[in-house]
Amino acid sequence: MARVPINHRILTCDSREIEFSGEPAINLSENTVFQFLSEECEGLSPASSIDDNENDDDEEKENENENGNENRCSENDNFWETQHDLLQSTLCRTTSLESKIRNITKEALKEAIEGENMCACGRATANGCRKCLMAEVCRRLQNAGFNSAICKSKWRSSPDIPSGEHTFLDVVDNSNPKKEVRVIIELNFRAEFEMARANEEYSRLIKRLPEIFVGKIERLLGLVKILCGAGKKCMKERKMHMGPWRKHRYMQAKWVKTCERLAASQPLSSGYLGRPARPRMSMLTVDLMESFSSLHRPAVAVV
Repeated sequence: MARVPINHRILTCDSREIEFSGEPAINLSENTVFQFLSEECEGLSPASSIDDNENDDDEEKENENENGNENRCSENDNFWETQHDLLQSTLCRTTSLESKIRNITKEALKEAIEGENMCACGRATANGCRKCLMAEVCRRLQNAGFNSAICKSKWRSSPDIPSGEHTFLDVVDNSNPKKEVRVIIELNFRAEFEMARANEEYSRLIKRLPEIFVGKIERLLGLVKILCGAGKKCMKERKMHMGPWRKHRYMQAKWVKTCERLAASQPLSSGYLGRPARPRMSMLTVDLMESFSSLHRPAVAVV
């Protein structure tokens, strides 16, 4: 074994050996050596730097979250404001043809609802059934000289939307030989877009819709696009699945996929009853009832 002088020391820190020769020019007191080693070890240890970085990252994340929430709120507000503006501008546009059809429709519905007559189908309802109201409006428009009809749309199911059918009114105007104008009349327009679990913004938007819509097909399709986009946004904010019957293609098919255009009965001068209600018993039933009554007649005494 080699001898190590007393003034020659070897110190160990973190598996590293530090050799000191013990020359008088260097002060190697115990306090000085361990103070230096502790400072060196602290400099090599990454704990302090990690803590500082973690604090900085936490602050940055908090700032990002706050900024992100503010941005999302502002984007949300801008979206609904835009939808309200688009809806208002689309509803306000109208033509003289639409105004005439709208006035006749309102008068016909007002007289039918205020009257005490029964529906043509024989059912006594407070405001009349939808079928009879459409027939009355159609007759009124025909009396006014418009090419009006009751339309029935029907479409098959597809991977995106289920099958369905819908009934409404329309008026076709051919006064302009270059372009045919089609005006849609929907008696329950607002109800077509109402949702039970809608948020406040969507409900406020729907309340601005008229209960009865009278307008060109192009205007109707523009409203459908606005409202379906708002419904999709509403379901996303509520974290709910949007039903296929609420999608844009399904709602659009209600007024576009027209298979039949049925003219109403012959125009009447006035009256909401239309055709009389069918008898509940046929002639065969009447004959049988008379036969049965004759069998139960009491016998007459012969004198």
